[in-house]
Amino acid sequence: MRYVYLGPEGTFAEQAMRTLPGVGTAGGTPARSVPEALDAVRVAAADAAVVPLENSIGGQVGVTLDELATGTPLMIIREAVLPVEFVLAARPGGTLDGIRSVAAHPQASAQCRRWLREILPDATVVDVLSNGAAAVGAAGGEYDAAICAPIGANRHGLDVLADKISDHPDAVTRFAVVSRPGPPPPPTGDDLTSLAVSIAHDRVGALLAVLMELAVRGVNLTRIESRPTGEALGRYVFFLDCTGHLAEARLGEALQGLRRVCADVRFLGSYPRAGGSPVPPPAGLSDVDYAGAAAWLARLRAGELD
Repeated sequence: MRYVYLGPEGTFAEQAMRTLPGVGTAGGTPARSVPEALDAVRVAAADAAVVPLENSIGGQVGVTLDELATGTPLMIIREAVLPVEFVLAARPGGTLDGIRSVAAHPQASAQCRRWLREILPDATVVDVLSNGAAAVGAAGGEYDAAICAPIGANRHGLDVLADKISDHPDAVTRFAVVSRPGPPPPPTGDDLTSLAVSIAHDRVGALLAVLMELAVRGVNLTRIESRPTGEALGRYVFFLDCTGHLAEARLGEALQGLRRVCADVRFLGSYPRAGGSPVPPPAGLSDVDYAGAAAWLARLRAGELD
């Protein structure tokens, strides 16, 4: 697999890529932006892109969702959930007492605000474009230190002066591995399916109809978020993550139902849940149950009575 990831080097996206099976020490190609990373996949310059979907503190990554909903279709084939562990790093020999300027991406400094206030109250925090850029700036002497990912400190030869400095030690970022359309990975028994759904805005209860198509089939909704379409005020596309796989009868029936009641449905992928283990479907909603019910209906239509 040829990977491209949201760069530059030494970011959490690169770290997430290296957790994927089969990647090992193989290098991916950094991209300057999420659209650039996804376009590299679209034109076959890469086989898959690793891009952020959401953060447990900062929420959705809007540019990724917008690209998946409106660009040339792509498909999520895997997810990676990475703990967000920020470190304060400086050139060899640096000490906390000597820190006067700290380079940090705005989201990174926001997640370490309390630590900075308590430990480095007099230091000036300088906004930079990424965690990787912060490490580069510190390594080059432009700043006394950087808030960055551990991989960034190691990549640029920096000493870690303090680790786990985030105000939210349990924060995680969820990354999507995105490829060109094709058959999804086989079901594992603990899968997610992602969709982008446009509802009929002139219909009362349109969103409720979407939720009912899932609920009556025992499909659990794990995430729902909205993004403006850009067409007009009040026009939104809804992003859904739900349990199940495209190959399962209950999910297949739910998708058919959504197709009937929605203005548009874009399938974004069925893929294994990160760190999951197989979970049996609710009683009466397994593929065997669906097959048995279909066979019973066929017998009735043929004039047979049980």
